[in-house]
Amino acid sequence: MTRFEHPEALYLLVGLIPLGLIFILYMRGRQRALARMGVNSLLSFLAPQQARTKHIWKFVTGILAYTALVFALANPQIGQSTEKVKRQGVDIFIALDISNSMMAEDVPPSRLRKARQFITDLLSELGGDRVGFIIFAGRAYLQVPITSDYLALQTLLKTISPALAGTQGTAIGDAIHLADDAFDRGDHKRRAMIILSDGENHEGEALTAAKTAAEKGMHIMTIGIGTDKGAPIPVYNRGVQVDMKKDRNGSIIFSKLNPEMMKEVAQTGNGSYLNLKQGSGEVSEVVDWLDSLEQAEFEEQVFTDYEDQYQWFLGIAILLLSIEFFISEKRSGWLSRSKIFS
Repeated sequence: MTRFEHPEALYLLVGLIPLGLIFILYMRGRQRALARMGVNSLLSFLAPQQARTKHIWKFVTGILAYTALVFALANPQIGQSTEKVKRQGVDIFIALDISNSMMAEDVPPSRLRKARQFITDLLSELGGDRVGFIIFAGRAYLQVPITSDYLALQTLLKTISPALAGTQGTAIGDAIHLADDAFDRGDHKRRAMIILSDGENHEGEALTAAKTAAEKGMHIMTIGIGTDKGAPIPVYNRGVQVDMKKDRNGSIIFSKLNPEMMKEVAQTGNGSYLNLKQGSGEVSEVVDWLDSLEQAEFEEQVFTDYEDQYQWFLGIAILLLSIEFFISEKRSGWLSRSKIFS
């Protein structure tokens, strides 16, 4: 298995574009300067020692050296061996409400941003658990199947917004059904689901879905985000707030947390309810709840003993730079006779 220790360094390869453009401009300027010295038929007579293509070879060699240096900086690594690692944990699906009401700011900076930060903090505290990710509004969508790779979920979280929802609503029941179908077949125990939502405008079948999932051994924790007082729902256009969401009569809509419904789903789903506030203790409560569930043992293959390979690319870069240094733009006698650069 191959990976880059510093993959962000590969962005430096974009520098090849301006370097190529600069070289093209240089070539055109050079041709114009030579043309001013005389007609093309006299150039070989006026500048007999001037090689025609060596400067191109110098540029190509320099570009290859630059590319090799970038790869050396990114440091490719090769996994030399694999080992099987056994972990104990729970299979967890995290379901996040991305409906428009989650943009309300009664829980600063907003319900959705608070929920995303909570999930990020939770992932940093999990150990051997495997996690999947679902988003939902009027429908539920599977984003990340059950995996031990938390990085994929953390990367995805940064892009989550209500714009990803095809229809509006709060289809908690649909999210539960989707999680139940997406879990690995076999042992129905040791499964958990964490639902983050304000519970507003929820669709039907949430309790029916929770009951069905609980009968199969799933435990459902619901986390309410919002306040009883509520807050208006901002409307954004290209990242800039332009208005507040209004009803048909032009009155500003206030979105409120629906804790009763969230508690019912948790109770029916053989789980627990938690209200996400400004404090930081909620993550510990969720971790303790997960630890109280029956743990499963997972066997995974993990690549170990990665070896650095940057030295190969560094050596190639030094060699190419040395070659570039010794390539002269003047003709050499034996090379001229061999016609390598003619």
